[in-house]
Amino acid sequence: MEELSLTNSEWYVLDCLWERNPRTAMELVSELKCKVGWAKSTTLTTLRRMEEKGLIRATAAGRTRHYTPAVERRGAAARETRSFLEKVYQGSVGMMVSAMAQDKALSREEIDQLYEILRKAEAKES
Repeated sequence: MEELSLTNSEWYVLDCLWERNPRTAMELVSELKCKVGWAKSTTLTTLRRMEEKGLIRATAAGRTRHYTPAVERRGAAARETRSFLEKVYQGSVGMMVSAMAQDKALSREEIDQLYEILRKAEAKES
């Protein structure tokens, strides 16, 4: 799938489907009403638009439509992360981590995780 930016609404729907699929429209209506307060019409419109964009697939069983994601969470998250880095930090991971560290937004556990990520990246370079 080409570069594509997901809206917040599309993320809500995909999160539900990545968690468990297939799901019926009514299951999604119920869950999204609880999670984000959407009306039935909002959910159904969003599902139709996402299907048209190729983000989800629908199969019919009688009058019931069953939805599954057409994009993988990992790929979508990677694209969104690259887009965020480009938009906010000119593509620099270092600038982002520096900003977070200066604002004390990193816990000790997160710092340890970053060290481990860097050790693994360094090992791949060798």
